[in-house]
Amino acid sequence: MNTETKTIRVREIDIAIVRKPIKNLHLGVYPPSGGVRVAVPLAISDEAVRLAVIDKLGWIKRQREKFTNQSRQTLREMVSGETHYVEGCRYRLDVLESDQRPSIKRRRNQILELSVKPGTSSDKRESILYEWYRELLKERVPPLIEKWEAALGVELSEWRIRKMKTRWGSCNREARRIWLNLELAKKPPLCLEYVILHELVHLLVRHHNDAFTGLLDKHMPLWRQHKAELNQAPLRQEHWER
Repeated sequence: MNTETKTIRVREIDIAIVRKPIKNLHLGVYPPSGGVRVAVPLAISDEAVRLAVIDKLGWIKRQREKFTNQSRQTLREMVSGETHYVEGCRYRLDVLESDQRPSIKRRRNQILELSVKPGTSSDKRESILYEWYRELLKERVPPLIEKWEAALGVELSEWRIRKMKTRWGSCNREARRIWLNLELAKKPPLCLEYVILHELVHLLVRHHNDAFTGLLDKHMPLWRQHKAELNQAPLRQEHWER
């Protein structure tokens, strides 16, 4: 898809404009600092975007304030005593040094035991944790995709996992492929299921219009609650990019 990207400033707020071959204007405010992005049709002028942003300025400021007030996790050092999340549950990290192969296991639904070789750096420890998260999602995702493919009457060609900075998931309708954010391994199971349903619905409806929300309402009446839970979770202490 051909895109054009530029930035304008409106009332002391930087606005990222992404021009695409689409029909409607889509405005979003993204964590962690409330960056504003507007996706617009190719023919829309900067002045038209400026007017649209001004019209929504009150809403934009409210969204940015939410992100400003939202709690953030402290920087991860990957040492014993830190808090980490798995499937929506809070665990205390217990780092054990051993000459055995690195491993992670849960103990008593309270402890996340990370076994590493002596001298393993914090970056490598985090890499081991995220590879474990990836394997966890690889187990959890397939039955959910199978469930919602059958319910919606759609079929994916493939799904993938990656770290994503501003989205929980994305869908390529033409390739019939969805991407899922690796961070979903930390979230409650129903939040993961909501994201999968959301992306699969995009195979039927491209935009977030009434038809789209109607399908979500039909198949998952509490989807708004799950979406809110995702967006209210503590933000990671990092600089997200769009």
